[in-house]
Amino acid sequence: MGVVTYEHETTSSIPQKKVFKAFVLDADNLLPKILPQAVKSVQILEGNGGVGTLKLITYGEASKYKSATHRVDEIDEANCIYKFSVVKGDVLGDVLDSISYVIKIEAAPDGGSVCKTISTYHTKEKDQHIIEEKIKEGKERTKAMFKAIEAHLHANHASYN
Repeated sequence: MGVVTYEHETTSSIPQKKVFKAFVLDADNLLPKILPQAVKSVQILEGNGGVGTLKLITYGEASKYKSATHRVDEIDEANCIYKFSVVKGDVLGDVLDSISYVIKIEAAPDGGSVCKTISTYHTKEKDQHIIEEKIKEGKERTKAMFKAIEAHLHANHASYN
């Protein structure tokens, strides 16, 4: 199995805990409401939402993918860290075995926050290479979701306090 990792940061004027609550803890409910074209629904297949939970993400009409199964690997609310893996779905294609994500929301000096994401692509074969376009797609999709949640929080100040 081969491994390709990339890191990405996005800043926000929204405080750390508020971003974590919306972007991580309530994303399953929030994303289908504010981005139905990207995420149609999220359904728990197994578990209670905690570590080990399997979730079926059904993508919306704007996505070229149909669905993916996510596994929750860690939720650290105190430190605003969330880890999950994509373990099944057409997003993996013929080359990927899985994709692992680490999302860490840190407090910024200005009262806002910084969302740091580490994405690790696990290929099925050691010598397989991931198309740079696939990595760029994932990065842009995550950034768009983050910015949509940020816009929602700006428009709904009382949410997630």
